[in-house]
Amino acid sequence: MVDVLEHLVRAPATRAAVSDLNAWFARLGECPFTLPIDRALWAGFAADRLGYAFVGGYRAALARLFTWGADALAGSTGGTYVWPSIEARLSLAATEARGAHPRAIETTLSDESGALVLRGVKTVATLASAADELLVVASRGIDPDGKPRLVLVRVRSNACGVRIEDRAPTPFAPEIPHARVTLADVMVTSDDVLPGDGYAVYLKPFRTIEDTLVLAAALGHVLGAARAHGFAPSMAEGALALAIALREVAARSPADPVAHLTLAGLFTAAKRLIAEHDPEWEKADATTRDRWRRDLGLLMIAETAHQQRTSAAWTLLGSQT
Repeated sequence: MVDVLEHLVRAPATRAAVSDLNAWFARLGECPFTLPIDRALWAGFAADRLGYAFVGGYRAALARLFTWGADALAGSTGGTYVWPSIEARLSLAATEARGAHPRAIETTLSDESGALVLRGVKTVATLASAADELLVVASRGIDPDGKPRLVLVRVRSNACGVRIEDRAPTPFAPEIPHARVTLADVMVTSDDVLPGDGYAVYLKPFRTIEDTLVLAAALGHVLGAARAHGFAPSMAEGALALAIALREVAARSPADPVAHLTLAGLFTAAKRLIAEHDPEWEKADATTRDRWRRDLGLLMIAETAHQQRTSAAWTLLGSQT
């Protein structure tokens, strides 16, 4: 089998229209690649729109989070934990009314007479209404040093006490559902609690992992569109070069400040590539062109968080910009 980079430049670039999210999940199941970064690139190339490319990147990011968790916990209970399947439909439910930083988490996991009970409200959970399982960030109290003690809990989306309400579609990529999730006395077991610290092992690294793999999916989509619609070769070449660099970032620890700086540079380069080649989209059909321009806001999500992470990386490396 060819590797993913050869696939991006050799496979037929004509992409069948995707009827809905369920059809797209079915198509993602056809991916022949194993590495999450390769799955993200493949998904973007196969997607008929940027929104579905994002879904592929998000799903690949969760798969990468679990391989990272297994590596980070090697030699502890994480080594024998049964992680969710790479094909699972999942939603990471972290964001609450005050945000997704550790002190904003008010959802609780309580031990009540030997039973574990989950209570709280997640204001925005991507793909929650399409998920089989929710990955809920919850607090188990405060550590002696004053820091919140967070855990990640697996919850079936149809479990008793779970209510999922889709929010109004966003102006960009309305195909991606975002939901409010209410957890009212949801009973879980100790096996549902993922091993390791909920912040250090899952929530914090996921921000970097998601950015990396969603950008990869977007670049796979750009490359596929460039080939499908006869855009200038420089557009496909630029996307391919950035994809190769992203594979290096994806192979590094999501805690590595060098990876953070490289990712920041790749986002800047990707935005420049897209802006410089915007006129090429006039060669595509009107529906494809207009949908692409409508959905570009996806690449601007969490811009402030990106800048903060980059600044922190320079500080860790003892440099200032």
